Amino acid sequence: QVQLVESGGGLVQAGDSLSLSCAASGYPFSSYSMGWFRQGPGKGREVVAVISWSGGMTRDVDSVKGRFTISRDNAKNTMYLQMNSLKPEDTAVYYCAASPSLFGVRASTYDYWGQGTQVTVSS
Repeated sequence: QVQLVESGGGLVQAGDSLSLSCAASGYPFSSYSMGWFRQGPGKGREVVAVISWSGGMTRDVDSVKGRFTISRDNAKNTMYLQMNSLKPEDTAVYYCAASPSLFGVRASTYDYWGQGTQVTVSS
């Protein structure tokens, strides 16, 4: 059974940092690219950052460049998102997802999804 479990969300103030984790099981983690997506209040789901199966390639959305860092540890079947200098507009439910594609930014290419973790940034 495939499981993706996010953790690390919470309520913080603008300028603070949070580190999200995504623990994966039930599929060959190191053979899948991974991504973080988010859905803010009244908004659609958007990609935040993606990472290739090896971790050698990453890409993030312009709004988080220089503030968020995606990484993975294939030995631990875990992906991370370090979020610094958080802004109120980062408030959203953050989801991790797994894709058999080499490196994808479209949600439609992702087969497995976690339940999400809430991140709330107060001003």
